[in-house]
Amino acid sequence: MFNQKRLKKWIAIIGLVLLIVLAVAQFIQPGFSNPAINETETLEASIKVPPAVSGILERSCIDCHSNRTRYPWYSRISPVSWFMYNHIQEGRRELNFSIWGTYSQKRKAKKLEEICEQVKEKEMPLPSYTWLHRDAALSDEEISTLCNWSNSEKMLIETTIN
Repeated sequence: MFNQKRLKKWIAIIGLVLLIVLAVAQFIQPGFSNPAINETETLEASIKVPPAVSGILERSCIDCHSNRTRYPWYSRISPVSWFMYNHIQEGRRELNFSIWGTYSQKRKAKKLEEICEQVKEKEMPLPSYTWLHRDAALSDEEISTLCNWSNSEKMLIETTIN
């Protein structure tokens, strides 16, 4: 059975090992950079984005769904940096407003539909993002604004597909 002195020694050793691991982890950083943007391929160059919608997208979506990510100070601290890097890469793969113009018309229509679905279901922006970026949370009115816009643009695209 452990006595109290031995237990304190083990806790100190475990604490020291964790501290060393975290210190070493700071030297293993993902490559935080934003890919170049071809302005002719952006969402704004491809479809009409009203100022109200643009403001919502800028505040709540652009960091993960474009090549214009703003990296806060805590993005340089491991292991948070690894989580953020993977999160941003996944967000860009799923939907990237910086390369919107490269998407097929069918894909654009699908993404516009998904934008409305995901904000209505409160799947986007992710709770882990709004926890730190409280201003990114969407009000019911903003959700309605995004859905009205995305549904309208989707219908315009679908008329050109058919």
